[in-house]
Amino acid sequence: MWDRNNISEFILLGLFNNKEVKEVGFVFFSLCYLVILMGNLFILTTIRLSQLNEQPMYFFLSYLSFMDVCFTSTVAPKLILDLLVQRTTISYNHCMAQLFYAHFFGATEIFILVAMAFDRYVAICKPLHYMVIMSKKVCRLIVLASCTGAFLHSIMQVLIALQLPFCGPNKIDHYFCDVFPLLKLACTDTFLLVIVLIGTTGMLCILTFISLLISYIIILTTLKTHSSEGRRKALSTCGSHITVVIMFFVPLTFTYVPTGNSVSEDKVFALFYTVIAPMFNPFIYSLRNTDMKNAMRKVWLQKLLSKGK
Repeated sequence: MWDRNNISEFILLGLFNNKEVKEVGFVFFSLCYLVILMGNLFILTTIRLSQLNEQPMYFFLSYLSFMDVCFTSTVAPKLILDLLVQRTTISYNHCMAQLFYAHFFGATEIFILVAMAFDRYVAICKPLHYMVIMSKKVCRLIVLASCTGAFLHSIMQVLIALQLPFCGPNKIDHYFCDVFPLLKLACTDTFLLVIVLIGTTGMLCILTFISLLISYIIILTTLKTHSSEGRRKALSTCGSHITVVIMFFVPLTFTYVPTGNSVSEDKVFALFYTVIAPMFNPFIYSLRNTDMKNAMRKVWLQKLLSKGK
């Protein structure tokens, strides 16, 4: 039987090999991470300090912004640091921890995006029952259920990784610890595990994405009966959410659905849902959303005026 303790650390091969490209990448990803932190914390603070926090859609959006910060923070700092050092290693324990947190925050995002779609469905298709169905208590329970489901999902990923025997190569062809790159290093036949992971994580992504598309088809069909002003406001909010869903789910689906063997391509896809989507989310939700723009003016202008006085 293989001794998995033969491997105490892994080497992350990262995104680039060329030194000059790494230096450019360091500047680029540092700026991206700064924008992610500032943008999402700005959205989070604006919602929490305004009346928008009383509305379910923005209550969920504040949690989405928080999860964006947490999700990217499990990956980006290590990615940025590794672009400056010669030996890009990560210990076995830290690798398992990164695997857990990346899947926990990522899965929580997925469930919150579903909750936001459900909120829009109730608001547009069942407006008379909206305040009853989407009460504050229900919203909190949905967030709690999202975290619980994400915890169970991430625990499963870690338990699979912990059972893998590592006895030979320790170079991970990725910029963070994920389950498929780890499976490629295992000293055992992992075919069944790949099928299980594609059947769980992959199908979760596909089914969630399809359910979101169906819900928005129903919403858009229902909007035909609304006034032009109502359609305009609803489409503004729904359009932002659909854009975020596509940016997050399409690369995520390509990563976990095909075969789990195209790791080099997976690194590129992973950039979209770990860095690019969290960076653009604040702009998508603020620039096209009248309620957000009004709340930002009210909250931050008041602060500036109070400081001036």
